[in-house]
Amino acid sequence: MPIIKICSFCGEQITPGTGIMYVKNDGTVLYFCSHKCIRNWEMKRDPRKLAWTKLYVRGGIKSKRK
Repeated sequence: MPIIKICSFCGEQITPGTGIMYVKNDGTVLYFCSHKCIRNWEMKRDPRKLAWTKLYVRGGIKSKRK
């Protein structure tokens, strides 16, 4: 049975044989389902603020003020 990976940016399932495995210099491994996810991650965008991701927060992200 193949192992199904989860996209590190949008949270979608990646079917076996597709997607991109990105290995950083410190040894951490990131899996991306598409080039769109890689570019948004490289631009340091927050997936919780993008409506097309599964990690989207509907009511908005509340910042904690002191």
